[in-house]
Amino acid sequence: MEVTGKIKVVNAEQQVSASFRKRELVVATEEQYPQFISINFVQDKCDLLNNYNVGEAVKVSINLRGREWVNPQGETKYFNDIQGWRIERLQAEQPAAMPAMPPAEAFAPATDFKEEEHDDLPF
Repeated sequence: MEVTGKIKVVNAEQQVSASFRKRELVVATEEQYPQFISINFVQDKCDLLNNYNVGEAVKVSINLRGREWVNPQGETKYFNDIQGWRIERLQAEQPAAMPAMPPAEAFAPATDFKEEEHDDLPF
């Protein structure tokens, strides 16, 4: 899955435990009603965000993660997480260049045209 939009927030890396680190990125989608999507990058993927800044247009490849947890009272709770695994800059769309016109001699009249071979189509 992919999310595209502009970077709203790039948070600092958090060392959650001795063996686990994460970093949060917030992407604002460019829709009629923009959505602010929080995406977590974990472990070695945290480093992918080092060269990105607020305001840049990006495409982020994501995985949806979910887990189940039973609290001490026996109630089951469910949690979702969006994890990023790749990020790419989106280039501003360049206006399409007009194709070059062929040289005028490409449109020269035919010199080997014979009237008797002319096809009499009605159009």
